[in-house]
Amino acid sequence: MATSFWVEAPARGALREEPVADAQPGEVRVRTLYTGVSRGTESLVFRGEVPETERERMRAPFQQGEFPGPVKYGYLNVGTVEQGPDRLRGRTVFALYPHQSSYVVPERSVAVVPDGVPPRRAVLAGAVETAVNILWDAAPLVGDRLMIVGAGMIGCALARVASGIPGLTVTVVDVDRAKAAVCERLGVTYAHPGAAPVDQDVVIDTSGAGEGLQLAIESAATEGEIIEASWFGDRPVSLQLGGDFHSRRLTIRSSQVGMVSPRRRGTRSTGDRLELALRLLQDPGFDHLLTGESSWRELPAVMAGIAGGSSPGLCHTIDWRDSA
Repeated sequence: MATSFWVEAPARGALREEPVADAQPGEVRVRTLYTGVSRGTESLVFRGEVPETERERMRAPFQQGEFPGPVKYGYLNVGTVEQGPDRLRGRTVFALYPHQSSYVVPERSVAVVPDGVPPRRAVLAGAVETAVNILWDAAPLVGDRLMIVGAGMIGCALARVASGIPGLTVTVVDVDRAKAAVCERLGVTYAHPGAAPVDQDVVIDTSGAGEGLQLAIESAATEGEIIEASWFGDRPVSLQLGGDFHSRRLTIRSSQVGMVSPRRRGTRSTGDRLELALRLLQDPGFDHLLTGESSWRELPAVMAGIAGGSSPGLCHTIDWRDSA
């Protein structure tokens, strides 16, 4: 038997017990070590805010149930292979699996975590993979001025990856002045919205707020590009597209991790992208994104706090190591 987390109904989660079979040929059984909470998407799911028109596209790879609930949802899972081929048995792997103590999936659905990447840090693979895809979409050039709006888990992962591009000036803008400390540790510049730089070559919005996208528009250089990497669920967003929006010939494009960026789709698969993200996680600087940890027993309360806004932070991890 395994323990899993389900959103029973909007704003109500619970732990369930469910059977787990032995792995068959071509499959692996994984014992979970850590899962991570994707604050933005999982909060929308927990609150029941996935629009009906997007419910099929929003399905997680191993989701069970349907929106708005009951639904088992999540995609940041790191564990140890207990059953499977010799080359995988005993290895630490990452999988796009929900919050559950053990599970069986096809062996092609797990990615081996490289040596030098601690299991807890490896839950960030989904965030770093998203950051890689956003940067493929944004395609900043050496020497560009890049501004990221929103210092959440995705924004900070993006900032850390982007900071490795030679000559790139990276500024992260967030309404929470406390985020200045994590930006300093990540090696990038912090700015409050009132002091946001202008004439930015590329601006990426990860804020999840209409005000963040508006600031991105106002901060872009003439003929600059705004990449919208947030997802707003069923919330409407109002923008001011008058003034000099047209005369500056600005471009707004969306970025979404469900498909490999068109700039790399011909030469990279989703597996290649995830493998790259896991290699990048050998950088210990990503540990600064791990800002909270709880036992699996506390998961219903943790999700309620995160979705309700009373539990701030970046990546909150769930420790499953003592689960049955």
